[in-house]
Amino acid sequence: MKKWPLFLFTAATLSLTVRSIQAAAQPNPYTVANTHSHNDYEQPTPFWMAWQERFGSIEADIWLVNGVVIVGHDRQEIKAGRKLEDYYIKPLLACVEKNNGHPYADTARKLQILIDVKEDSVNTLAALITLLHRYPLLEHTPAITWVISGNRPDPSLYPGYPPFIAFDGILHDHYAPEVLARIAMMSDDLHYYTRWDSRTGIPDTAIKSLQAAVKASHDLHLPVRFWDAPDFPAAWRQLQAIRVDYINTDHIRELADWLAARPQ
Repeated sequence: MKKWPLFLFTAATLSLTVRSIQAAAQPNPYTVANTHSHNDYEQPTPFWMAWQERFGSIEADIWLVNGVVIVGHDRQEIKAGRKLEDYYIKPLLACVEKNNGHPYADTARKLQILIDVKEDSVNTLAALITLLHRYPLLEHTPAITWVISGNRPDPSLYPGYPPFIAFDGILHDHYAPEVLARIAMMSDDLHYYTRWDSRTGIPDTAIKSLQAAVKASHDLHLPVRFWDAPDFPAAWRQLQAIRVDYINTDHIRELADWLAARPQ
């Protein structure tokens, strides 16, 4: 793995950068800033549909194919020419240039790009960083956070990555302080805590453990997201009730409309 200049990564700089992102990622009351477009590249118009709704977080799964960073959920979905650069990086750059250094016209809006690495964490992440180096504006825009999920390097390696790269922690794991300084969010499979997938409330047997897990992350000033969660209004309401920060969805417009109609 490429060695990065150590002078770039002082503990104070890293902690300040990541903690400022974390604080901005927990708006209250709930708005589209609390939304996460899961497997966004499967939408009819990747990036743009979530961007038009001003989502707070957008996800792209990536593979390294012949040295090129490609988006897709599995090997069967990898399509020639479906490059991360074309589908996400260039559109995002156009937005930042248009909005004078911000992803949205509303300069208070932040955007998290969650990159889910599907295999070969070290080489794929190195290729992603090399790609982003060609777009320095996207590396240095404070309103944009690049968060690495999926196949991640060993956490002990997190402090050695460039300061614009943050990581998605696993909610039920524990991390050393120097690693926590590089984590921007905590995520977990909801099924680790409960098999709840119905339109009724979260079972009493699970609610306390979920609330405790969310509180533990909030005590670290880190937002929370669950994947494998039910994805419809009754479930969104339950996730709000336990104070989940990012609501994971495949239904971009439905969730945006639902939030807009909710009394705050």
